[in-house]
Amino acid sequence: MASTIRCDIVSAEAEIFHGEAELVVATGELGELGIAPKHAPLITRLKPGKVVVTIPGGEKLDFAISGGILEVQPTVVTVLADTAVRAQDIDEAAVRAAKEEAERIIAHRGEPMEIAEAQQRLAEVTAQLQALERLRKNLKH
Repeated sequence: MASTIRCDIVSAEAEIFHGEAELVVATGELGELGIAPKHAPLITRLKPGKVVVTIPGGEKLDFAISGGILEVQPTVVTVLADTAVRAQDIDEAAVRAAKEEAERIIAHRGEPMEIAEAQQRLAEVTAQLQALERLRKNLKH
């Protein structure tokens, strides 16, 4: 039997995932992190991107987050995300529209604050689109 670690993924709105995991992969500020059972304690910031949870049995659950904090303790890994969504719950039409709007704001060189917000939003929606692509790829296999 493979060893596991409890994984909690929560956002400001709700608990997104709670369960056992064999591996948790997240996008940290300095690159991707792989958290396995018995990992050393750690706290780090997360960039907008993916969190992939491998549950017992080998199934991979894919989440898109807008950034947040990753905390690793001896028996639990916690992802505290600003926003988080399961790949299968992403509204592709809304995400594509948000991406186009963010790109328009950046291209027209609006106010610096507006551009910064658009860049953050663009990173978030890009992470969601990437999660959709990974989901589609996994469904084809």
